[in-house]
Amino acid sequence: MKTRIVRGKCHFRLKMQSYADCYYIKRVTKLEAVLARKPAVLHLEMIGTSEIPADFALLLRSVLLKRSPNTRLVTNARSSLDGGSVLIWLLGDHRLIRDDARVFFKRNPLADMEQVEVYAGLGDAPTKYKDSYSSLDPEDADYERVLQLIDEFLPVNEYAGRVISVGLLREFGLVNNERVDKFLATSFSKSERTIPAT
Repeated sequence: MKTRIVRGKCHFRLKMQSYADCYYIKRVTKLEAVLARKPAVLHLEMIGTSEIPADFALLLRSVLLKRSPNTRLVTNARSSLDGGSVLIWLLGDHRLIRDDARVFFKRNPLADMEQVEVYAGLGDAPTKYKDSYSSLDPEDADYERVLQLIDEFLPVNEYAGRVISVGLLREFGLVNNERVDKFLATSFSKSERTIPAT
């Protein structure tokens, strides 16, 4: 007799690793497959000491934003967060973080430069940068976008380059353990049920 699982919770681990493009590409594909099943709760566990590169953070964000409106995202930082990892953690409907963990994001590397213009292919725009070895690095432009998105939750100009404690995150209302604990107890205490397939 075949059975199917009633839509429930889903655990997804994301290891923050250096020099791991292949790993992130595979995890993005896996995350899309998990979200296609439209779980009621996606519990995204983040662990590791490296930061998620800016481009992959933006890619993961785009995938998470496309999830079903009925899928609640719980982000659980089991390690300290750095750079693009901070953005992914902030996307959670409910956020957990280890009590002694820290959050850090560096200053905008393009802050002292002229505004970066994204060429849309319209008209004859003068070339600002001669080649790929010019002073503008596309990764820096991606990181600037990551900081703009983090700024929706935390004032980037004030906290960039500073180590942020969990206490400060609570002051901003980004972590509220009591309310989240009740939500998780309710969500995860229900065992997955199976029903006969039709």
